[in-house]
Amino acid sequence: MNASTETLPVVVIGAGPIGLAAAARLVERDIEPLVLEAGPAAASAVRTWAHVRLFSTWGEVVDPAAEKLLAPTGWVKPDPAAYPSGGDWAERYLQPLADALGERVRYGATVTGVSRAGRDRIVDADREAQPFVVHHTAADGTETRVFARAVIDASGTWSSPGPAGASGLPALGERAAGERVSYRVPDLKDPAVRARYAGKRTAVIGSGASAFTALAGLADLAKVESGTRAAWILRRGLSGSTFGGGAADQLPARGALGLAAKAAVDDGHADAVTGFRTEAVERDSAGRLVLVGEDGRRLDAVDEVIVLTGFRPDLAFLGELRLGLDDRLQAPSALAPLIDPNQHSCGTVYPHGAAELSHPEKDVYLAGMKSYGRAPTFLAMTGYEQVRSIAAALAGDHEAAERVELTLPETGVCGGAGLFDEPAAAEETGGGCCSTPATLAIGAPATASGGC
Repeated sequence: MNASTETLPVVVIGAGPIGLAAAARLVERDIEPLVLEAGPAAASAVRTWAHVRLFSTWGEVVDPAAEKLLAPTGWVKPDPAAYPSGGDWAERYLQPLADALGERVRYGATVTGVSRAGRDRIVDADREAQPFVVHHTAADGTETRVFARAVIDASGTWSSPGPAGASGLPALGERAAGERVSYRVPDLKDPAVRARYAGKRTAVIGSGASAFTALAGLADLAKVESGTRAAWILRRGLSGSTFGGGAADQLPARGALGLAAKAAVDDGHADAVTGFRTEAVERDSAGRLVLVGEDGRRLDAVDEVIVLTGFRPDLAFLGELRLGLDDRLQAPSALAPLIDPNQHSCGTVYPHGAAELSHPEKDVYLAGMKSYGRAPTFLAMTGYEQVRSIAAALAGDHEAAERVELTLPETGVCGGAGLFDEPAAAEETGGGCCSTPATLAIGAPATASGGC
């Protein structure tokens, strides 16, 4: 990289929790960031699940470098033992952090392509001496480009949910039934959303914490709206691990969420359908949806379908870069074996940084949830450790980049979300590994949980 390139900013894609933490870490290292955010405000994706309560505490979702950046503004850190909702996280931390970064954050900027200036992915000659060029589009369609010394893609995977189809493709008829299919945890406090599911039969497809949350919410609704019922569609069978770590989980609220899903089944609010791999979505004579399995089974008709089968990265705008990605997970090749969901959960994924996140294209990093590709086991604190290491590497501090500064909690699955009414009760469980969550009845204000 030549001297003029070194004066360019590091472009960070996405003003979510990991992107903003990356910017704070770069500022800490006297490296100028430029954050490109597609939405009109910070944490646009988080705001879409503002009703969801995290299963990590405030103490686990505030990055230390960001906290230092916020301190001179008069920002007051929330109670470290309390559990924020997505809305709390966005309004009380992420937006103030973006405001503190000021003009370093550019809104309404949708990245459409990243390459080396004057070099497509084929060209070797003088490649690493060229700056990166990042094309982005404004809300009015205006196209702009910026040059960068490095690129950190922290755009997440929220915009690319997995389909109902077990093959990884949408089930036959899934798109045609789109008006009755949702890929998000419903906000059942919203009257319009509540009316959509009240008194209806809903299929929930998925086996992670987001599915647990949807089941808990529907079971709660069933107590006050007769006729409300859920069919829980599982591609695997029920086992001791189906509901996560339970009382042994070092994130108590995450363990309690699994217990909530179990209660939904035990109390008769949800029927578990196991070993069912959706192949088609058809309609009966009344227009209701019928799920058809690859084994020929046809389930009883439902009014709505909630698909919570995980997410996948959008790699289209990175097509001119030389990325080293695992064929299965679409995660960086060195990271993929560490996060393979067939073998790992939070506690068996050791903290990692720039070394595991590097690519054949020097100074390009996927960070945060996007770095995990299709793997679901991700915590915000993992992303904070990633960008701490990346910023150190870009500053030439290789000792700091290689140093591990994080210990992760054990057991359970890291992805997912929680939906509970009383955060105060959640705080009583605490966030440490020694806390023991109470057994949770559906709808009871006992614990919180979330996607981080």
